[in-house]
Amino acid sequence: MAKKGIREYDAKRLINNALPEYSGGRFHTDDRLVLVTPKTDLDQLLQENPWLNETKLVVKPDQLFGKRGKNNLLLVNATLPEVRAWIEERMNKEVAIVQTTGETTGVLTHFLIEPFVPHEEEYYLAFTSNADADIIHFSLRGGVDIEEVWDSVVTIEVPILTDPASVDVTSHLPEMHEKETVAAFISALYQVYCEYYFAYLEFNPIAFHGGTLVPLDTVAKLDDTAAFQCAGKWGKIEFPKAFGSISTPEEAYIAALDEKTGASLKLTLLNPEGRVWNLVAGGGASVIYADTVVDLGYGEDLANYGEYSGNPTTEQTYEYTKTILDLMTRQPDPQGRPKFLLIGGGIANFTDVAKTFTGIIKALEDYKEKLHENNVKIYVRRGGPNYKEGLENMRRLGERIGIPLQVFGPETHMTRIVSLALEEGK
Repeated sequence: MAKKGIREYDAKRLINNALPEYSGGRFHTDDRLVLVTPKTDLDQLLQENPWLNETKLVVKPDQLFGKRGKNNLLLVNATLPEVRAWIEERMNKEVAIVQTTGETTGVLTHFLIEPFVPHEEEYYLAFTSNADADIIHFSLRGGVDIEEVWDSVVTIEVPILTDPASVDVTSHLPEMHEKETVAAFISALYQVYCEYYFAYLEFNPIAFHGGTLVPLDTVAKLDDTAAFQCAGKWGKIEFPKAFGSISTPEEAYIAALDEKTGASLKLTLLNPEGRVWNLVAGGGASVIYADTVVDLGYGEDLANYGEYSGNPTTEQTYEYTKTILDLMTRQPDPQGRPKFLLIGGGIANFTDVAKTFTGIIKALEDYKEKLHENNVKIYVRRGGPNYKEGLENMRRLGERIGIPLQVFGPETHMTRIVSLALEEGK
């Protein structure tokens, strides 16, 4: 499972679309939501959403960070002119936010506007997942730093493969106002959590108002490996980078490729001047290779982090590899030291190694001159369907373009090529 944060706007949009179905029409959430970006025409927004002038409003940044109230980034019970002035004062401005993890500086670019909901009772509700179960968390003490009152939280552990509709919520809840209604809402929302492949969903607070629960502050993550099969449910979905992070053009290009395929293509640039570049198949393998480089004392030389997996096409693998090679060969190491390209991975279950290597080989041939100029050495380790053919094609490539290239199959430990390369680079 790959957990990716989404905007509060998208989380509430998905819940609003799905909740009536999974509650038998009993529950609905307010669909009056708008997202304001630097490109938004506020006058046109009002024409398309006349309710903005008909009710009191709440506005807050929607950029994957919490504690907005404590950072003076929350306006409640406001009129549209007040909201508009508040946004215009902050749009594209750099701010420093303080969270439990420390201080982060970034630029405000996205704001969520929704109706203000008067209420008295605030609860805490969250859904989390681990390898063995989903866990439902609930507390009557919402709207506070929940960590400080965690002993008030009740938990319901749901083992994997359990039918989400069969979970007994009611018996686990404390005595409270409208207990049956709250339990039914939680049950329906848990089914949405499962069916829409949420990996994390938290409401702090969620209020009781008008005979139902109303999500006020929402944090959500999706399992982005389900993007292809959930395209119809999710609609157009964005996975923003963490607040304060800025995508390079290359990262944005790979992210755009990833959105168009059922395979997984990921790239994070760590150090453009690094000498160790990973071209790794598989999310788990990508973590192992990066950790191994760091464990061997070469963390400062680690240039990138990412993966290609899910049986990408030859063309997709070519585009992915070409992007990495372009970054890797823009300038030789100032001290004349070699650079290392680690083409690794575990033993694939269904990815055709020969097919994906065809895309990699094409990219390496296109960059052979730059590979020479940058003194690049290549180490390959792979296993899986057609791996022998793929490794032989790689070996012949090294001979053909005159680049030092060593190949290893599944008989060699997965990360052995890391130590081989780095021992040479001392």
